[in-house]
Amino acid sequence: MLDNNTSIENENVKSSKRANFNSRLGFIMIAAGCAVGLGNVWRFPFITGQYGGAAFIILYLIFLLVLGIPIMAMEFAVGRASKKSTAQAFNVLEKPGSKWHIFKWFSFAGQLILMMFYTCVAGWMIAYTFKTLTGAFDGKSVEVVSAEFPNMLADPVQLFIWTFIAIVIGIAVCIFGLNKGVERITKPMMLILFALIIILAIMALFLPGAGEGIEFYLKPDFSKLFASPQAFGEAAYAAMGQAFFTLSVGMGSMAIFGSYLGKERTLGGEALVVGGLDTFIAIMAGLIIFPACFSYGIDPGAGPSLIFVSLSNVFAQMPLGVLWGTLFFIFMSFAALSTVIAVFEGIIAFIIDQWGLPRIKATLIFFVAITILSLPCILGFNVLSGVVIPGIGDIQSVEDFIVSNNILVLGGLVFLLFCTLKAGWGWKNYLKEANTGSGPKIAEKVRIFTVFGAGALLVIVFIMGWIPIISTWFGA
Repeated sequence: MLDNNTSIENENVKSSKRANFNSRLGFIMIAAGCAVGLGNVWRFPFITGQYGGAAFIILYLIFLLVLGIPIMAMEFAVGRASKKSTAQAFNVLEKPGSKWHIFKWFSFAGQLILMMFYTCVAGWMIAYTFKTLTGAFDGKSVEVVSAEFPNMLADPVQLFIWTFIAIVIGIAVCIFGLNKGVERITKPMMLILFALIIILAIMALFLPGAGEGIEFYLKPDFSKLFASPQAFGEAAYAAMGQAFFTLSVGMGSMAIFGSYLGKERTLGGEALVVGGLDTFIAIMAGLIIFPACFSYGIDPGAGPSLIFVSLSNVFAQMPLGVLWGTLFFIFMSFAALSTVIAVFEGIIAFIIDQWGLPRIKATLIFFVAITILSLPCILGFNVLSGVVIPGIGDIQSVEDFIVSNNILVLGGLVFLLFCTLKAGWGWKNYLKEANTGSGPKIAEKVRIFTVFGAGALLVIVFIMGWIPIISTWFGA
């Protein structure tokens, strides 16, 4: 055990040279793992069906190319050029006397708050994998299956145990470092995730009524997009938000993976690959969800209850339901854990870069901290369920709102301005870094379009996220 610990320690302190990915596949899988989240599974399919199927996907892809991919490339560039996480990246690249580095504390806070509730959600997935595998729902009545999820949320001890398991898995991977831990585990986990979603999608195609579900999901219906200016505005905002939030950019998570990258490939090309894989998962999830929903007559827009109540009832009644359900929740667990591991690595790298701690010490400090910080979310479903902010919701909703509607969006704007303004790192420096290596190049002349196009969209996303809250608070 002593030799093993020494090996882990040496990997991180034996030299000042930044660790690099062992392979390009490792980088792509880890970055995609960070981007692929549970919103890909229960949100993207629903809004796609709601706003016109393939017509909405076209709109989404446009915003992905205009907004999501450019910000991701910028995060990669800041990380690769500085060879640091956000703890020191802006310090390294900014002009003397600049204050861009202040953002690092918002980045750090955002990643911490995200993990305060996302570890709990990952615990739900692990719990349902175990429950489904052991036949807890097989052949049970709708009432029994439907009651399991609210009963789990109402039990703080059970919630803590499953959350703690998710935390332990993430810590156990990250403590071994980038190559021996994060890359070694995440790469095969993501490959299995891709295999599982393809298998599940193929199985779904053979369900009775599958064709009707696929038609609803993917048949282009431009009349839904252009039914009225308001309808188009709602669809455009949904596509814009999904294109940005789905990639987990704006918080510095992608910058850390950029800091581990070599110079062999251009960063615009790498961002396209990661964004493409994320979109593939989202679209394939719909090929699972909609055939199942239409085959068994359930609402595809039910959010989390779709996963834990509606689909669990489907698995309980269908032939080979234990196999179906287990594979599905393994897929969901991998999707959640890939994000947990990736963000854990970002937080641990921040601690190492900022305070110069060895990996083991940084990881153990974070382990204690995140275990304690996860408690408000866990208790918010039971003991503290009465703690609610009007217009936002319970503790988990508040934590999600702080990250998704504020830190991610404003962080995306920080990266955008830092990489395009002379007062920041500057467009020329950014282009030089982003275009180093083989692959698609970013044209110099798109600067104005990037600033005013992506910048305006980020401002719109931020304002639109606050409008419902302000309306509730002031009765507008």
